[in-house]
Amino acid sequence: MESLELVIDALNKVKRIAPNTEEYWMARDIQQILGYDNWQNFQSVIEKGKAACAGSDVNPDYHFIDTNKVIKAGKGAKLERADCYLTRYACYLIAMNGDPKKQEVATAQSYFAYQTRKQELDDQLTEAQRRIALRDRVRKGNKALAGAAFGAGVKRFAIFNDAGYRGLYGMGLADIKNFKKIPTSEDLLDCAGRAELAANEFRITQTEQKLKRDSIQGEQRAFQTHETVGREVRAAIQRVGGTMPEHLPPEAPIKKLIAEQKETRKLRLKAASGKK
Repeated sequence: MESLELVIDALNKVKRIAPNTEEYWMARDIQQILGYDNWQNFQSVIEKGKAACAGSDVNPDYHFIDTNKVIKAGKGAKLERADCYLTRYACYLIAMNGDPKKQEVATAQSYFAYQTRKQELDDQLTEAQRRIALRDRVRKGNKALAGAAFGAGVKRFAIFNDAGYRGLYGMGLADIKNFKKIPTSEDLLDCAGRAELAANEFRITQTEQKLKRDSIQGEQRAFQTHETVGREVRAAIQRVGGTMPEHLPPEAPIKKLIAEQKETRKLRLKAASGKK
């Protein structure tokens, strides 16, 4: 068990994240982890993975990207060393075509099979589930922003928050809810769809970063900063031809979606257990 955990831990440690947040690995990084001491032997496994990819009618050029890195050798000499960028799917195919006698390969097969299946499930999230997840991110972002605002000397948080809404929506919170016909008892962001939540998340995270980066101090400066960032986000939406957030229609409150999902899970559990 300990050796299995070591392999999984090693694979996690060499995992890299691309600018688009996609995970990838370098072939040289996983070569030793999979128990291959010789690069030429490992290259043959990579080629088998490419063939398996093509055989599944999937373009291997997306999942396997060959590269050459220049490394320093003795006496200042420079040598080119072959390597390969690998997606999670590419790593899975390499593991599946590796030497099954190697315990490291067997472990990697399970690891990448699990990771691939996990991504498939994430990709199958319903629109409601994606919205709930985004709302949760916005909620956490607001907590972080509140901490940064407190550090800047903000005490009147209602005014601070309203400043951000004025920048993004062109009006304060009360007017936004009135314009959208959202009941005063409901939270604006609980009734926001994904596009509106995304705009607010950007406003929130960028304001937090600016307060910290520029060492903003004083309530008035914090209010102005929040409104300015909101206006910038609004201007960006306008530049790309997006719908202004005040014109995005309200959606069913998040709490209603969560309640519906809980009820659905209950019914499925009952059905699975044979209860009526």
